[in-house]
Amino acid sequence: MATFSSSSSSLISLNFLQNPTNPLKTHLSNLHFHTLTPKLAPLKFVKRLNAVAEDTSVITADPSSVGARKLYVGNIPRTVTNDELQKIVEEHGAVEKAEVMYDKYSGRSRRFAFVIMKTAEDANAVIEKLNGTEVGGREIKVNITEKPLATLETSLLQTEESQFVDSPYKVYVGNLAKTVTSDTLKTFFSDKGKVLSAKVSRVPGTSKSSGYGFVTFSSEEDVEAAISSLNNVVLEGQKIRVNKA
Repeated sequence: MATFSSSSSSLISLNFLQNPTNPLKTHLSNLHFHTLTPKLAPLKFVKRLNAVAEDTSVITADPSSVGARKLYVGNIPRTVTNDELQKIVEEHGAVEKAEVMYDKYSGRSRRFAFVIMKTAEDANAVIEKLNGTEVGGREIKVNITEKPLATLETSLLQTEESQFVDSPYKVYVGNLAKTVTSDTLKTFFSDKGKVLSAKVSRVPGTSKSSGYGFVTFSSEEDVEAAISSLNNVVLEGQKIRVNKA
Protein backbone atom coordinates (compact mmCIF):
# COMPACT_ATOMS: atom_id res chain seq x y z
CA MET A 1 0.00 0.00 0.00
CA ALA A 2 1.23 3.52 -0.75
CA THR A 3 0.30 6.99 0.54
CA PHE A 4 0.96 10.51 -0.62
CA SER A 5 2.86 12.92 1.55
CA SER A 6 1.42 16.35 2.30
CA SER A 7 3.81 17.94 -0.27
CA SER A 8 2.27 15.73 -2.99
CA SER A 9 -1.14 17.35 -2.66
CA SER A 10 0.49 20.79 -3.09
CA LEU A 11 2.24 19.70 -6.29
CA ILE A 12 -0.96 18.26 -7.76
CA SER A 13 -2.87 21.42 -7.06
CA LEU A 14 -0.12 23.59 -8.60
CA ASN A 15 0.19 21.46 -11.77
CA PHE A 16 -3.53 21.44 -12.18
CA LEU A 17 -3.62 25.23 -12.16
CA GLN A 18 -0.63 25.56 -14.52
CA ASN A 19 -2.09 23.06 -17.06
CA PRO A 20 -5.86 23.53 -17.04
CA THR A 21 -6.22 21.98 -20.51
CA ASN A 22 -4.62 18.78 -19.34
CA PRO A 23 -5.49 18.41 -15.68
CA LEU A 24 -4.36 14.79 -15.57
CA LYS A 25 -0.80 15.62 -16.54
CA THR A 26 1.26 15.83 -13.38
CA HIS A 27 4.92 15.69 -12.49
CA LEU A 28 4.92 12.18 -11.20
CA SER A 29 8.64 12.31 -10.60
CA ASN A 30 8.05 14.88 -7.90
CA LEU A 31 5.52 12.76 -6.03
CA HIS A 32 6.73 11.10 -2.88
CA PHE A 33 5.62 7.52 -2.20
CA HIS A 34 5.92 5.80 1.15
CA THR A 35 5.58 2.03 1.45
CA LEU A 36 3.74 0.91 4.55
CA THR A 37 5.07 -2.23 6.19
CA PRO A 38 2.44 -3.99 8.32
CA LYS A 39 3.57 -4.39 11.92
CA LEU A 40 3.17 -7.93 13.19
CA ALA A 41 2.36 -8.67 16.79
CA PRO A 42 5.21 -10.30 18.74
CA LEU A 43 5.06 -14.09 18.64
CA LYS A 44 4.79 -14.32 22.42
CA PHE A 45 1.74 -12.05 22.40
CA VAL A 46 0.05 -14.18 19.71
CA LYS A 47 0.71 -17.34 21.70
CA ARG A 48 -0.73 -15.69 24.78
CA LEU A 49 -3.92 -14.75 22.92
CA ASN A 50 -4.30 -18.30 21.65
CA ALA A 51 -3.84 -19.64 25.15
CA VAL A 52 -6.54 -17.33 26.52
CA ALA A 53 -8.92 -18.43 23.76
CA GLU A 54 -8.29 -22.08 24.61
CA ASP A 55 -8.79 -21.44 28.35
CA THR A 56 -12.18 -19.77 27.90
CA SER A 57 -13.54 -22.24 25.36
CA VAL A 58 -13.92 -25.10 27.85
CA ILE A 59 -14.68 -24.85 31.57
CA THR A 60 -14.23 -28.02 33.57
CA ALA A 61 -15.23 -28.57 37.18
CA ASP A 62 -12.51 -29.21 39.71
CA PRO A 63 -12.99 -32.85 40.71
CA SER A 64 -11.26 -32.15 44.04
CA SER A 65 -13.71 -29.42 45.07
CA VAL A 66 -16.21 -30.10 47.85
CA GLY A 67 -19.09 -29.51 45.41
CA ALA A 68 -17.99 -32.50 43.35
CA ARG A 69 -17.67 -34.73 46.44
CA LYS A 70 -20.70 -33.72 48.51
CA LEU A 71 -23.72 -36.01 48.36
CA TYR A 72 -27.34 -35.45 49.34
CA VAL A 73 -28.90 -38.56 50.91
CA GLY A 74 -32.66 -38.23 51.21
CA ASN A 75 -35.64 -40.18 52.63
CA ILE A 76 -33.58 -41.93 55.28
CA PRO A 77 -35.29 -43.37 58.41
CA ARG A 78 -35.47 -40.98 61.35
CA THR A 79 -33.50 -43.44 63.47
CA VAL A 80 -30.36 -43.37 61.29
CA THR A 81 -27.44 -41.63 63.03
CA ASN A 82 -24.28 -40.06 61.61
CA ASP A 83 -22.19 -43.15 62.44
CA GLU A 84 -24.73 -45.57 60.97
CA LEU A 85 -24.98 -43.53 57.78
CA GLN A 86 -21.20 -43.42 57.44
CA LYS A 87 -20.97 -47.20 57.78
CA ILE A 88 -23.59 -47.65 55.04
CA VAL A 89 -21.87 -45.26 52.64
CA GLU A 90 -18.25 -46.24 53.24
CA GLU A 91 -18.94 -49.72 51.89
CA HIS A 92 -18.73 -48.05 48.47
CA GLY A 93 -16.10 -45.34 48.98
CA ALA A 94 -13.98 -43.40 51.45
CA VAL A 95 -16.04 -41.00 53.58
CA GLU A 96 -14.70 -37.69 54.86
CA LYS A 97 -17.83 -36.63 56.78
CA ALA A 98 -21.43 -37.80 57.24
CA GLU A 99 -24.02 -35.56 58.85
CA VAL A 100 -27.72 -36.20 59.41
CA MET A 101 -29.84 -33.02 59.48
CA TYR A 102 -32.01 -32.40 62.55
CA ASP A 103 -34.75 -29.84 63.10
CA LYS A 104 -33.57 -27.17 65.53
CA TYR A 105 -37.01 -26.85 67.12
CA SER A 106 -38.11 -30.45 67.59
CA GLY A 107 -34.74 -32.21 67.51
CA ARG A 108 -36.20 -34.79 65.12
CA SER A 109 -34.26 -36.10 62.13
CA ARG A 110 -35.26 -34.30 58.94
CA ARG A 111 -34.83 -37.60 57.06
CA PHE A 112 -31.94 -36.41 54.93
CA ALA A 113 -28.21 -36.00 55.29
CA PHE A 114 -25.08 -34.75 53.57
CA VAL A 115 -22.03 -36.91 53.03
CA ILE A 116 -18.67 -35.59 51.82
CA MET A 117 -16.56 -38.22 50.10
CA LYS A 118 -12.78 -38.30 49.79
CA THR A 119 -12.84 -38.11 45.99
CA ALA A 120 -15.29 -37.40 43.18
CA GLU A 121 -14.85 -41.00 42.05
CA ASP A 122 -16.01 -42.21 45.47
CA ALA A 123 -19.04 -39.91 45.24
CA ASN A 124 -20.03 -41.26 41.82
CA ALA A 125 -19.60 -44.84 43.03
CA VAL A 126 -21.92 -44.23 45.99
CA ILE A 127 -24.59 -42.71 43.73
CA GLU A 128 -24.39 -45.69 41.41
CA LYS A 129 -24.60 -48.26 44.22
CA LEU A 130 -26.99 -46.65 46.72
CA ASN A 131 -29.42 -44.40 44.84
CA GLY A 132 -32.82 -46.11 44.80
CA THR A 133 -31.87 -48.79 47.32
CA GLU A 134 -33.68 -49.41 50.62
CA VAL A 135 -32.45 -48.46 54.07
CA GLY A 136 -34.72 -49.40 56.98
CA GLY A 137 -37.60 -50.05 54.61
CA ARG A 138 -37.32 -46.67 52.88
CA GLU A 139 -36.08 -46.07 49.33
CA ILE A 140 -33.31 -43.52 49.62
CA LYS A 141 -32.26 -40.89 47.11
CA VAL A 142 -28.57 -40.17 46.58
CA ASN A 143 -27.18 -37.47 44.31
CA ILE A 144 -24.75 -34.59 44.09
CA THR A 145 -25.98 -31.68 46.21
CA GLU A 146 -28.19 -29.04 44.64
CA LYS A 147 -26.84 -25.91 42.98
CA PRO A 148 -26.79 -22.84 45.20
CA LEU A 149 -29.93 -20.73 45.27
CA ALA A 150 -30.09 -17.43 43.43
CA THR A 151 -29.61 -14.39 45.67
CA LEU A 152 -33.29 -13.44 45.46
CA GLU A 153 -34.49 -16.92 46.46
CA THR A 154 -32.05 -17.00 49.38
CA SER A 155 -33.29 -13.62 50.59
CA LEU A 156 -36.94 -14.71 50.45
CA LEU A 157 -36.28 -17.93 52.36
CA GLN A 158 -34.26 -16.08 55.00
CA THR A 159 -37.15 -13.64 55.44
CA GLU A 160 -39.61 -16.52 55.81
CA GLU A 161 -37.38 -18.15 58.43
CA SER A 162 -36.92 -14.92 60.41
CA GLN A 163 -40.68 -14.26 60.49
CA PHE A 164 -41.48 -17.63 62.06
CA VAL A 165 -42.77 -17.19 65.63
CA ASP A 166 -41.82 -20.14 67.82
CA SER A 167 -43.93 -21.27 70.75
CA PRO A 168 -44.11 -24.15 73.24
CA TYR A 169 -47.55 -24.86 71.76
CA LYS A 170 -46.50 -26.37 68.45
CA VAL A 171 -47.48 -29.20 66.10
CA TYR A 172 -45.43 -31.13 63.57
CA VAL A 173 -47.15 -31.57 60.20
CA GLY A 174 -45.80 -34.41 58.04
CA ASN A 175 -46.40 -35.83 54.56
CA LEU A 176 -46.98 -32.40 53.04
CA ALA A 177 -47.42 -32.11 49.30
CA LYS A 178 -44.53 -30.31 47.59
CA THR A 179 -46.93 -27.54 46.56
CA VAL A 180 -47.88 -26.57 50.14
CA THR A 181 -46.40 -23.22 51.22
CA SER A 182 -46.05 -21.67 54.66
CA ASP A 183 -49.02 -19.40 53.96
CA THR A 184 -51.13 -22.37 52.85
CA LEU A 185 -50.27 -24.20 56.05
CA LYS A 186 -51.14 -21.20 58.23
CA THR A 187 -54.49 -20.65 56.51
CA PHE A 188 -55.39 -24.35 56.71
CA PHE A 189 -54.82 -24.53 60.49
CA SER A 190 -56.33 -21.13 61.31
CA ASP A 191 -59.85 -22.61 61.32
CA LYS A 192 -58.97 -24.82 64.31
CA GLY A 193 -57.35 -22.27 66.63
CA LYS A 194 -55.33 -19.11 66.97
CA VAL A 195 -52.27 -19.72 64.80
CA LEU A 196 -49.19 -17.68 65.68
CA SER A 197 -47.04 -18.85 62.80
CA ALA A 198 -46.43 -21.63 60.30
CA LYS A 199 -43.53 -22.71 58.13
CA VAL A 200 -42.67 -25.41 55.63
CA SER A 201 -39.19 -26.82 56.10
CA ARG A 202 -36.84 -26.59 53.09
CA VAL A 203 -34.03 -28.79 51.85
CA PRO A 204 -30.94 -26.78 52.89
CA GLY A 205 -29.53 -24.69 50.09
CA THR A 206 -32.66 -25.05 47.95
CA SER A 207 -36.24 -23.81 47.78
CA LYS A 208 -37.57 -27.39 47.72
CA SER A 209 -40.00 -28.48 50.42
CA SER A 210 -38.76 -31.18 52.79
CA GLY A 211 -42.32 -32.53 53.01
CA TYR A 212 -43.06 -31.37 56.53
CA GLY A 213 -43.58 -28.22 58.56
CA PHE A 214 -44.51 -26.69 61.90
CA VAL A 215 -47.45 -24.66 63.16
CA THR A 216 -47.40 -22.72 66.44
CA PHE A 217 -50.43 -21.77 68.54
CA SER A 218 -51.20 -19.57 71.52
CA SER A 219 -52.50 -22.34 73.79
CA GLU A 220 -52.43 -26.05 74.51
CA GLU A 221 -56.15 -26.25 73.74
CA ASP A 222 -55.51 -25.05 70.19
CA VAL A 223 -52.82 -27.71 69.76
CA GLU A 224 -55.17 -30.48 70.89
CA ALA A 225 -57.94 -29.17 68.63
CA ALA A 226 -55.65 -29.11 65.60
CA ILE A 227 -54.41 -32.67 66.19
CA SER A 228 -57.89 -34.15 66.74
CA SER A 229 -59.42 -32.31 63.78
CA LEU A 230 -56.71 -32.34 61.13
CA ASN A 231 -54.61 -35.48 61.60
CA ASN A 232 -55.03 -37.70 58.48
CA VAL A 233 -57.01 -34.97 56.71
CA VAL A 234 -56.22 -34.42 53.01
CA LEU A 235 -54.33 -31.23 52.13
CA GLU A 236 -53.62 -30.64 48.44
CA GLY A 237 -53.98 -34.31 47.56
CA GLN A 238 -52.12 -35.91 50.48
CA LYS A 239 -53.15 -37.09 53.94
CA ILE A 240 -51.16 -35.10 56.44
CA ARG A 241 -49.88 -36.31 59.80
CA VAL A 242 -50.32 -33.94 62.73
CA ASN A 243 -48.83 -34.49 66.18
CA LYS A 244 -47.10 -32.55 68.94
CA ALA A 245 -43.68 -31.22 68.04
